[in-house]
Amino acid sequence: MSQNGRRTARKTGAEQTAGSARDLDGRGKGFQRGSHARTMPKRQRIVQDGWGADFSRRPAHCTQVTSHIVGLLNGVLPPRAMKVLVTGGNGFIGSMVVRTLLAEGHTVRCLLRPTSVTERLAGADYEKAFGDVRDAQSVRDALDGTDAVIHMASLSAWDQIDSPMMDDVVVGGTRNVIDAAKARPGTRVVFVSSILAVNASTTPCEFDESSEWTISDHGLSYSRCKRKAEAMCRAAVTAGVPVVIVNPGEVYGPNDTALITACNLIDFAKSKPVLVCNGGTSIVYVDDVALAIVRALERGRSGERYILGGDNLSVLQLAGLCLELLGQRKRIVRVPNSVIKVLTAVATRLHIPLPYNPHVIPYATKFWFVSSQKAQRELGVSFRSARETLQPTLVWLKQTGRIAQ
Repeated sequence: MSQNGRRTARKTGAEQTAGSARDLDGRGKGFQRGSHARTMPKRQRIVQDGWGADFSRRPAHCTQVTSHIVGLLNGVLPPRAMKVLVTGGNGFIGSMVVRTLLAEGHTVRCLLRPTSVTERLAGADYEKAFGDVRDAQSVRDALDGTDAVIHMASLSAWDQIDSPMMDDVVVGGTRNVIDAAKARPGTRVVFVSSILAVNASTTPCEFDESSEWTISDHGLSYSRCKRKAEAMCRAAVTAGVPVVIVNPGEVYGPNDTALITACNLIDFAKSKPVLVCNGGTSIVYVDDVALAIVRALERGRSGERYILGGDNLSVLQLAGLCLELLGQRKRIVRVPNSVIKVLTAVATRLHIPLPYNPHVIPYATKFWFVSSQKAQRELGVSFRSARETLQPTLVWLKQTGRIAQ
């Protein structure tokens, strides 16, 4: 874990995964802004709103105590209903966030493009606002009459990871959301970032919300853009905008129809032998991430980051667990990162097809191991094991014919 610039390796949740021992390789417009906060008792305002005080300015020695107190009290005081704008609400994670918000008693409005595919939201009772996060006016219009915004819109498909649009969507879109919230004092903002903006290493070690970025951004355009967006969020907090940042791990679950992460499991299932590189990440279930995002809205402290991750697994461990759950016995070959990088570069230059997406390699050849203890403590959430995460995902992949029964 990184604290004050020091990193130390320690055992992670991956070791607790069953099967083998693992080494560390107010709805609508009823909400009265301002007056509600002023009339609430101070203790309740701080905890129920989660935004009533700027804890980021407390002395460092008070942070841990404050964190435990907030975590305890958040479990006692119920959140109030809000009308929430969600950008990216039709996506894999976003659609589950919308359904979770509705189940928790909130009202939802989704900012959608006219061409957005909304099949994941079928049957959900939500409002539609048509526009684009890159269009500042449509963001302002969509935010009108709401209490909060969960900003999730991003390019997430691996084929788009190096798109020239990444800056416009991730950085420009976040700027538009922050500016719109700033123009409406009291509007809460939850920015959904990624653990790919926290930090990484070439050998397994665990990072937390206080970790500093210590690696080069070269080849990591998604990480770079998310980090720039986070910097804007922190600047907005100093300007008085209540913003919380969440950093989900590698999210798995049913209904990943774009195969953002499910493609990894499909590759393991269909390849023979299975080739893996030396890297790893935090595996987390989509339902757990969605609930944690909603809890960050309801309970998160302004100016804070919350990592949302489960077990830390190496690529080798992930492949092994996937094959075990599928009942497949195949050889797994770990290829040195240096070899994979050279092969990928040559094949890409010569337009030779590869059995994997070349855009994945700069990320897959690093370790993105993280701790979610802060989120568990303060938001009152938990994250299921890698085994419990992959099992329903594989069942869905079989049921939909993406993996043979």
